[in-house]
Amino acid sequence: MGADREGGVRRPPVRAVAYAACGVVLLAGCASMPDSGDLRDVESTPRQDTQVRVFAVPPREGASAGDIVQGFLEALTSDDPNYDTARKYLTAHAARQWRPERSATVLADGPSTQPDPLMGGRDDPHNLTYTLAGVRVATVDEQQAYAPAAGSYSKKVHLTQDTKSGQWRIDGLPQGVVMGKSDFQRNYTSVNKYYLASNTSVGTSGQPVAVADPVFVRKRVDPMTQMVRSLLKGPTRWLSPVVRSSFPTGTELKKGVSSLTPDDQNRLTVPLNDKASRVGAAKCTEMATQLLFTLQNLTPTLDSVKLRGADGRTLCDLNEEKAQAIAWHGSARRPDFLYFLDSKQRLVRIPGVDTGTSALPVPGALGEGAAPLRSVAVSRDEHTAAGVSSDGKSLYVTSVASGGSLGDPVVVSRGATEHDRLTTPTWDARGDLWVADRDPRNPRLLLLEQGAGRPLTVRTPELPGRIKDIRVAADGVRMALVVEKDGKQCLLIGRIERDDKSGQPLAVLEMHSATPGLEEVTAMSWAGDSRLVVVGREQGGVQQMRYVQVDGSTPEGPAPPAVTGVKAIAASEDEQVPLVAYSEDGIVRLPSGAQWQKVVKEGSAPVYPG
Repeated sequence: MGADREGGVRRPPVRAVAYAACGVVLLAGCASMPDSGDLRDVESTPRQDTQVRVFAVPPREGASAGDIVQGFLEALTSDDPNYDTARKYLTAHAARQWRPERSATVLADGPSTQPDPLMGGRDDPHNLTYTLAGVRVATVDEQQAYAPAAGSYSKKVHLTQDTKSGQWRIDGLPQGVVMGKSDFQRNYTSVNKYYLASNTSVGTSGQPVAVADPVFVRKRVDPMTQMVRSLLKGPTRWLSPVVRSSFPTGTELKKGVSSLTPDDQNRLTVPLNDKASRVGAAKCTEMATQLLFTLQNLTPTLDSVKLRGADGRTLCDLNEEKAQAIAWHGSARRPDFLYFLDSKQRLVRIPGVDTGTSALPVPGALGEGAAPLRSVAVSRDEHTAAGVSSDGKSLYVTSVASGGSLGDPVVVSRGATEHDRLTTPTWDARGDLWVADRDPRNPRLLLLEQGAGRPLTVRTPELPGRIKDIRVAADGVRMALVVEKDGKQCLLIGRIERDDKSGQPLAVLEMHSATPGLEEVTAMSWAGDSRLVVVGREQGGVQQMRYVQVDGSTPEGPAPPAVTGVKAIAASEDEQVPLVAYSEDGIVRLPSGAQWQKVVKEGSAPVYPG
């Protein structure tokens, strides 16, 4: 529960007092609230700078029931680590029973509050009930996992007045917290924690693959310690079936450790309980790798992690270089080249981070024009390329090396028209190649292990429409699918489940929307470990480009600047690599901190490896 803050000035008697010298903002917890009257929103406070700490104030003596309700909602949007001040608005029993960490409900605006005239009032002047109401936008569960939500929100808050002291307190309230969208954005931040794919490894070395699991934590309430505790508790329910944690079950921070802080060498020491004391060296380095990837996502300057057992003994010590050797990490792999099709429908490339615009044909059959192409995908090691023929019927796979022959197509679609045939192919870090056949008579999601052999059909039992486009995540356990139905398209994220013994994918399951506000999705690409860039249109709106998280939330930071008539978009998991688009102006590129720049006028289908 909480009060939304937009950019307006708070109406009297609610006040926000800023002490600039120490960077403190005190939010008054006692706003005037009549015991009857019209529906009112909890008033908004100006959005605060991310470095300003916000503290709640306890209820004042003799506060009315309405003041208590609004003061409690205000207290929930503060930076009080354990909500101690918020609990002062509750009776002793309610304070013990209330679990604010159980969930967070995000509303479009702050919760409206209205006294219920049918409960309390004249018949029982010492008991009152208020209704909190609003329009839901999202929820965050007890695992800190975000999910878009819709519909109305309505919950009761009951207050009682002590007959001796005359003080009003809340004695009945829903579990969790509720607040408006702008308060949520001010209070919470999304951070990736990392686990290892259960049945996915890279190359002949068998290197495990790191998988991002985004969660929301409170920004200014020791987020580093929050993230360590969250990582130790294990993955979120949605991701759990396809990842593993190297931490033994029951591993926690050592008793008495309440906060973690890196030293002046940017090293973090993490004391663990006795559950971790007997792990071997290999398992310990995996544990430290999970921790380092997780915390660097929060604090990029962190260089190393040391794990310490309950007896004070060092279990292992890991720096960034060693961590990259332990687990394959998509965002740490910078592509060598950007690839696209030239005016002759041949595969060409330019250096991935170069500012040049001189494209050269890729070695091998696809660069030599052995078959005109309409879409391509290059393996993540950049040794192999897959191309779909210009009519959409045939998928070819060939080496990116001089002298490589085209060979026979590995997949052939029997769709009647170009739009009923093969989608753009896509590779994961395991080396597997994915493509969808849009033939209405036999729609299929297909996988070619290591880009060769007989195509395997992967089940999609929850698919709500027809696949238009697909992109597999580097980790090989998540897939983004553009699905169309009744003239509308949505972007879904599905979980790829594999057979425990063979490692072959069985199905893409539990699909959920990553773009609930869009009715048309023109193009999309992975643009980080848990982020995508999407080109689409809201109902009645114009085409726009935006970043989205796999959980459906909107990441912090600005959207890419607009570019006209985008037909395809390419991005890398390494967020420092420029965005590239195929637009009305040809192939254009967006370097960091700059505007869109033309690469070539005649070109199409840009892709980075993957």
